[in-house]
Amino acid sequence: MEFLNLFKVKKPIMAMIHLKGYSSEDKRRRWMREAEIYFNNGADGLIIEDYFGSPLYVHKALAQLSGEYPGKVIGVNILDEPLKSMEAALEYNAAFIQVDSVCGHLPPGEDREYEKLMHSLMQNDVAVLGGVRFKYQPVLSGRSTEEDLLLAMGRASGIVVTGSATGSATDMEKIKLFRSVIKDFPLIVGAGVNLENVGEQLSLCDGGIVGSYFKEGHEVSGEVKAENVRVFMDKVKEIRKGLV
Repeated sequence: MEFLNLFKVKKPIMAMIHLKGYSSEDKRRRWMREAEIYFNNGADGLIIEDYFGSPLYVHKALAQLSGEYPGKVIGVNILDEPLKSMEAALEYNAAFIQVDSVCGHLPPGEDREYEKLMHSLMQNDVAVLGGVRFKYQPVLSGRSTEEDLLLAMGRASGIVVTGSATGSATDMEKIKLFRSVIKDFPLIVGAGVNLENVGEQLSLCDGGIVGSYFKEGHEVSGEVKAENVRVFMDKVKEIRKGLV
């Protein structure tokens, strides 16, 4: 599936729902509030991830939000479990899954089996966003970044580039390298996008994933703030006006 065709706008921004909460009801209240803030303030899609939760709560959130927001672009990332992510996406009609690393993080013997898995996931009518040299992931393939990027293009519908950690800005030289190798293949910046660097990063990337910046103090553990989302998305809208 062509990932960018999921959206009605250029340079789409996907907001993270990390499933924070101290109880089932608290988590439910938070994901409903966060989705409302994101969509009311211009975010183009959501990714539901078990960063603070578990696969059980990914399913619960997907079930509720897919019903509450039919037609909205919603993705899923059950961390380190691409097959479970795809199963959840198919069950709740999610538009895409995110896989933190589709290439480069495994030694060659393990990677051969992983490649088969990724190719099987690509047979579904669900887009796959895949990281290469993703934050916190090891590099064990024995291949160059360029080689892994070329392989990744056969394992994903779009490639995600990040810096070294959650909330840390993605280096522009890394973005430039990725773009030079994959050409016009969809490239999404997946970490550290903020009001100051979004223009430069979207000049080369086709969209962004934003989590920490939308929260209080721009910290992943903070509460989602409507003002942060609104101001950021206003800037993105201005960027879009300059696109041909």
